[in-house]
Amino acid sequence: CLDGRRPEEIDRLLITASGGPHFHRPITDFPHITVEQCLKHPTWNMGSKITIDSATMFNKGLEVIEAHWLFNMPFNHIEVVIQPQSIIHSMVQFIDSSVVGQLGMPDMRLPIQYAFTYPYRMNVRGAQPIDWKTLGTLEFLAPDNQKFPSLPLAYEAGKIGGTLPCVLNGANEIAVYAFLRKEISFTRIFDIVRTVMEKHTVCHDLTVESIRSADAWARRCAVSLL
Repeated sequence: CLDGRRPEEIDRLLITASGGPHFHRPITDFPHITVEQCLKHPTWNMGSKITIDSATMFNKGLEVIEAHWLFNMPFNHIEVVIQPQSIIHSMVQFIDSSVVGQLGMPDMRLPIQYAFTYPYRMNVRGAQPIDWKTLGTLEFLAPDNQKFPSLPLAYEAGKIGGTLPCVLNGANEIAVYAFLRKEISFTRIFDIVRTVMEKHTVCHDLTVESIRSADAWARRCAVSLL
């Protein structure tokens, strides 16, 4: 969507999210969400770790941080939009308020291949095109930060910077695998990541060593909270 555009033309990046399997579930049900319910993603077929990240929406928080660095975009110009059908995968809003979006069926082979062949596109064997006659409605919804505090936590980590995004990621990985082992509840994932972030003393002198140290510390801290 950004291909060939000057930075001064861009108003904001719109990061789309499916919302996962629990977006419409009442928040009162969240403490009782099971691993099996999380692994039944409505539109994507992914590994267990990423599927849980989609259920908590930590995946989208990490994508916001990635977009900030990959495209040199301030965090207040990166917005998450819920697109439940997973047909619109990203959008860019320009300063004239026009929007360019990338659409396709939910199939990770397309973006993975395009990463190798960029800027050229090639056939993806077995990929299904969109059937416009039967697609129906495309929905757009605002994220729910009360249900999914992962998003404000990721924005906080990204804006503060230093080692904090690394700590968010490390703590989340420990919490997700504990949930997959059925050692903690779904909502404890958010609690563990938040607590580890609060306990962390951020280091802004970033080296490979300081990043590895922060990651190891975050994982030890998260384990201690289990």
